[in-house]
Amino acid sequence: MTIGSEATPATPLWKPVLIGAGCATFVGMAGGLVTDIGPWYQQLNKPTWVPPPWAFGAIWTTIFCLATIAGVRAWRRLKGDGRRKARLYGVFAANAALNIFWSLLFFRLHRPDWALFEVVALWVSITILMAFLVRISKLSTLLILPYLVWVSIAAELNATILHLNGPFG
Repeated sequence: MTIGSEATPATPLWKPVLIGAGCATFVGMAGGLVTDIGPWYQQLNKPTWVPPPWAFGAIWTTIFCLATIAGVRAWRRLKGDGRRKARLYGVFAANAALNIFWSLLFFRLHRPDWALFEVVALWVSITILMAFLVRISKLSTLLILPYLVWVSIAAELNATILHLNGPFG
């Protein structure tokens, strides 16, 4: 099945959706594998406004679903523009790597101090992603906005945990 102006006759609708969902699932699973909320994290002093543990999974699932929709919409709008599609892949891939790396630094290596610097790079990568998407699809850009908001909250939480518990290392 294809959709008029959104798909070329040779590109089935399900193919980019499946690829996007697979990539989002991979990033979510990789981030989850390096996230250890065991004794080290449990013993940290955290602010009273830290979201409940169940919220993290729900929020990340929503963010990854929205990012998949945003990416698929942008990919389909680029049609045969291979150069811009390659940039789209690159911007998403760089952001995904930074997303996973933050979890690795904070949860696995127990370095909220390093993670605080890295979360700035993650935040910048989201703004770059949004700046790239806005030229392709304003809706795709808006679908990424919750991700930017969540990473902003995570950055503040990271900074607060660092302040309440530091120094680390």
